[in-house]
Amino acid sequence: MGGREVEAFLNHLAVKRQCSASTQTQALNALVFLYQEVLSKPLGNLKGLKRVQQRHRVPVVLSVDEVRRCLDLMSGVPQLAAQLIYGAGLRVNECMGLRVKDIDFSTNAVSVRNGKGGKDRTTVLPDQLMRPLQRHLLTVAALHKSDLNRGAGFAAMPGALYRKYPSASKSFAWQFVFPSSVIRPWADGKMQVRWHMSDSTVQKAFKRALNQAEIHKHASVHTLRHSFATHLLSNGTDIRTIQLLLGHRSLQTTMIYTHVLEATKKVKSPFDVL
Repeated sequence: MGGREVEAFLNHLAVKRQCSASTQTQALNALVFLYQEVLSKPLGNLKGLKRVQQRHRVPVVLSVDEVRRCLDLMSGVPQLAAQLIYGAGLRVNECMGLRVKDIDFSTNAVSVRNGKGGKDRTTVLPDQLMRPLQRHLLTVAALHKSDLNRGAGFAAMPGALYRKYPSASKSFAWQFVFPSSVIRPWADGKMQVRWHMSDSTVQKAFKRALNQAEIHKHASVHTLRHSFATHLLSNGTDIRTIQLLLGHRSLQTTMIYTHVLEATKKVKSPFDVL
């Protein structure tokens, strides 16, 4: 099978299966990678491809009370991770990828490295999470010390940094804030590293809390990031600051949160004056 068959399959997804734009794009990217990198037979230009139109939707946002109820129903490390996602406006993978060195308690700042689009940014560290995070990092430090005593204690480094700075991989500063519960071989099996906790651990814990709180919104743990932005906006934070905290390239992307507020706060229904 070649480009014609791939094109027919992707059009089938769009026309017959009526899938979303993201689903079709994911299938397209996977097939392009397969043919180019695995089979060494690039697909070329798919001229007859029928792309599903991308729909711009207003994000789901939880109220302050709903966020509080959900977070209170969580516990342990997943609760702390979810609190940080909401408190700092992080994406789930950004939170999981945090290293110890990225938390600056002296300036109440969280440094996000290699975020979406490969960009770095700095966001706020909530005052109420200072003590819980410090206690958590003491536990992480004890775990790291135990790993070192067993001949492990390495952290996976981005790119080829582990070759340039071999000792840095064993330092506490480079350890993940939310480490995995298991140690795995890395770098051709030469190093025993502890990766970060799986995204799904926090996602599943949040979904359980959402159900227990009986909140009937199509929400996920990523909704906490949308709620962070919307609540800042409603409290008077300017849109440019929110853009910087979220790491949006375009202000237009951040402006979508103004639509959430405008749709409910600036309009009074005529039914209320009957």
